[in-house]
Amino acid sequence: MRLNRWALTLSRHYLKVLLTVIGIFAALPVLAPVLMKVGATGASELIYNMYSPLCHQFAYRSLFLFGEQSVYPRDSVQIGEAKPYESFLPQIMTELGDRQDHSSLAFELNSKIFLGDPQMGWKVAVCQRDMGIYWALFIGGLIYAIPRVRRVLRPAPIWLYIFLGLGPVGLDGFAQLLSYPPFELWPVRETTPLFRFVTGALFGLLTAWMAFPYLEASARETVKEISAKFNRRKLRERTSAKSKT
Repeated sequence: MRLNRWALTLSRHYLKVLLTVIGIFAALPVLAPVLMKVGATGASELIYNMYSPLCHQFAYRSLFLFGEQSVYPRDSVQIGEAKPYESFLPQIMTELGDRQDHSSLAFELNSKIFLGDPQMGWKVAVCQRDMGIYWALFIGGLIYAIPRVRRVLRPAPIWLYIFLGLGPVGLDGFAQLLSYPPFELWPVRETTPLFRFVTGALFGLLTAWMAFPYLEASARETVKEISAKFNRRKLRERTSAKSKT
């Protein structure tokens, strides 16, 4: 009975619980540079380490806060007056204590472990694409939480999810991945921060559109089944009480 009550409560409030978890998950990477800025390096590094298995965290594909630029793309990507990441490389290598190894693999590793500095600012704990995914998923969930939307919205068609959700992020991601060691199938390929963010946001929104209606249907079915169990139990208790009298 206790487990059924917990399951019933969770099913009735699953959307609030899920949105709270997603919201925290999306906000923590942005909190990391804020904590670095105020000097809470221990808590900030804990967040960076927590997200490290989930994201490459390359500095040249991340957003930066509190610095002279919000992004530091590679020199193959021209964005207005923005200085390329390579122009800061001697400074970064010095700060990391690595002044000799400039191989491609070392370049990527140093870019991952470099958290920022007072001049460049402090990087968000996930890359631009993952930022788009997490925040779009959260915003999509907030839109779905509107009662009128929840009543009429059906899951996204699978073809649309593949074409607009998986397609752009998959093609762009693999095209970049295969241009770096150990693959190096073609010259290093980098897309703009905006493009990475938009492809991630498309994936996040389409995932929300696909997943939340199915979760809603499952939660309603669970509420219906458990409520029926409670009603049958009440009926048996009433019948038993009448038979005793």
